[in-house]
Parts: sequence; structure tokens; C-alpha cells
Amino acid sequence: MVSKLIEILQQALRRQPQGGLCVAYSGGPDSTALLHALAQLPEAHARGLRALHIDHGLHPDSRQWSEHCRQLAKEWGVPCLVLRVEVDHAQGYGLEAAARDARYRAFAMSLTRDEHLLLGHHRDDQAETVLLKLLRGAGPEGLGGMRESRALGQGSLWRPLLDVPRQLLRDYVDAHELPCIHDPSNADSRLSRNFLRHEILPRLSQHWPQAVESIAHSARLSRSATETLARHWRAVQADMLDSVTGSLDAARWLALAPALRHPLLDDWLHARGLPAPTTAQREQIERQCLARDGQLPCVRWAGAELHIWKGRLWALPPQRRVDPHWQASWLGEPLALPDGGSLLLEAPARLEQPLTVRLRQGGEHIRPAGDAHTRELRDLFQQSSMPPWRRAACPLLYAGEELIGVGDRWLTEHGATLFLAAGAAPRWQPAS
Repeated sequence: MVSKLIEILQQALRRQPQGGLCVAYSGGPDSTALLHALAQLPEAHARGLRALHIDHGLHPDSRQWSEHCRQLAKEWGVPCLVLRVEVDHAQGYGLEAAARDARYRAFAMSLTRDEHLLLGHHRDDQAETVLLKLLRGAGPEGLGGMRESRALGQGSLWRPLLDVPRQLLRDYVDAHELPCIHDPSNADSRLSRNFLRHEILPRLSQHWPQAVESIAHSARLSRSATETLARHWRAVQADMLDSVTGSLDAARWLALAPALRHPLLDDWLHARGLPAPTTAQREQIERQCLARDGQLPCVRWAGAELHIWKGRLWALPPQRRVDPHWQASWLGEPLALPDGGSLLLEAPARLEQPLTVRLRQGGEHIRPAGDAHTRELRDLFQQSSMPPWRRAACPLLYAGEELIGVGDRWLTEHGATLFLAAGAAPRWQPAS
């Protein structure tokens, strides 16, 4: 049984013959067994085997855990990089999810080109994941559990032990007397995954001894079904997607069968670095797609917001609140705007006199150069292709109390003259 783990990893490396190897090393029993077993393989060292430990700073002993991992890896001839991350407690979801997000961002940034990040997830982890997804009302994608591999940063995430039972890893740790970190949070049954691990799965296995294996088998079948469906929805996604704006055709998306509609939406969101909605939020999006013209529906959830405008879906990270009374003096230098955007001149230059940059208050008027009429700014925005969520942070340029420019969209004759004298035009870069 001890050599079985090494044999499994040797076969896995043959299936993935290219790319460097980096083990996500928490110091727990599973990642300890994975790293130690790989350290016994010359072919792993030949591929630059290294370890990566993430310190979330959430436990008073976290720095000691980091040093434990660094020293053990060194004993095994493996370099270990320790990264400390900030866990954002204010994201609107639980601490576990926030820590996971911080961890995976660090993973993605740390991988080199074509490098594989190996995780010690095993068959029991897969069963827990599938049960969690089932209890949250997931469809085939969720019930497919964790993928064996997927793209991550410049490389990929790889779970080579996903078909291996937990006990095989624990037997390996015991046989080699490997010291491991035991995070007390893993015993807290108030956490959903721990409750399934310690309370539910053992009882299921008493009545159905093959419960974990059967759940993992169902996950493989669901994953196969998901991949078959994906070939269908990916074929239509390209036609729905505007490559310039990144928006989706709302009516065509809504007309799809749920089995295609749901994973297409999730994939579109994930491609923009945004989390997928819950079932209730997804249903709200579908209802809002039927909103009457003139309405501007927006569905928000932790880490994302989705707007429906001009018959299309627009996905964004949560927008910052801006102070409508904000203003700044500007001579053409790069200017940070309160929504995270910026204003600058297209070429290195300076204005002869400073302008005042303000935000919209309502009721502004401007007469664009070459236009015979003075226009209300609200009407110009509505007639243009500027999304509504950008309008509150659109920089308005004033010479004294005279509005001479709106971002880089409209300039008055006076404004055009000022920028012509400077030899450069304004350029507004919205936050999203």
C-alpha cells in the first residue's frame, strides 16, 4: 500500500509528460503525502518540483505552520515558497470562501508558463463536494464535482489523486511517520464540509459501504454529460457574444434550454473573473430579461453585478460608490477618478490653464462642437452607446463654470480650441 501511491503518481506523470510541477502544500496529511511521494521520484525533480504554501494569517500559529512546511520540504530536497495573503472579510460571503478566493488568486499569480499546480484532493473530497453541490441544487456541472484539471494563471491546476481514497494517503503518512499540521478548523462540524465529513458520510458508509465510490462514479457520469452539453452551448455562445463589449444577447440566451443556458452563463461570468449566481439569482436574471424597454434591471450578488441593457447582458465586478460632489483640478496629468477609472491626455502635454473635473449632478447642458443646438447631457447619454452604469462617474470638464467637455465623448468649440492649443485630446478610461 505504501508504494501504491508512488506508482499512481508515476503513472499520472506519464499522462502529463510536459510542464513543471508545483505542489499546493498546506502541511495537512493529504498534501504532505503528495509532496513526499513526489519527492521520491527523480522524474518529478527533473521537472522542477517545488512547493507553494499559502499563509492566510487566520490562525495564531500560521507563521509556525509556514516554517514547518518550509523546513520539511527542504529536508525532502524540494524548494518551498511561502506566500502570505490578505483575506477580504467584507466580500459578502463566508470566511471559508474568502480564504479560498485569496488562496487561488495567489496560486494563479505564482504559476509559471505551462506549470502544473498539484492539489492533494482525493476521492473522499470529491464525494463531499458532490454532496454539497447536490444540497445547493446544482445541475450536471456542479454534480460533476471537481475537475481533474483546468487552466489557472499561466499554467493549470491538476488533481492527480482524485480517484484515490483518503485512507491510502493516510496510510502513507503513517508508514513514513510524516509530521503533519492539524488545523483545528477542520474539526469544526459547524462548517458544512466538516459536517458532511464527520457526521454524514460515515453514517452513509455504514449502510452503503460503497457510498463514497458510488458518489464519485456518479460525478464522473455527470462530468461526461456536462462535457457533451458544453459542445452544444459553446457552439452558440460565440454567436451570442459581442467580442467588443463582451456582452451577451439576452433574448437568445433566455431562449436556450436550461441545461445549456445555465452553464453558458457561468462560463461567461468565469471568463470575466466573476463568480456564478445562486439558483435564486439566476431565476431573477431570467425574469429581468423580460423587463419592459426603458427599465434598467441590475441583479447583484457577492463579487458581481449583472446589468440588462439594450437587450444584452453585461457582467461587471461590483461598482464603487462615487461621491457626486467630488472634483479635482487638472492640467492633463493622469488623474485617478473615484470609480477607479482615469482621465489623461493622449500625448504627453499640459494644458495652459487648469480645468476643473467634476461629476454629473443632473441638468447639465452642452453644445458639442459642430452642433447647432445645445443638448441636455441626459439626452446625449441616452442617444449614445454609453452604458448607464458609467454615466455617474463620467468626468465633466469645466473652464471656470463653463462645461466644455464630457469625458472624451463631446467637446464644445471652446473645449476643442483649448485641447488643440495643448496638442493633445482628452482620453477617459472607465473603470470597467
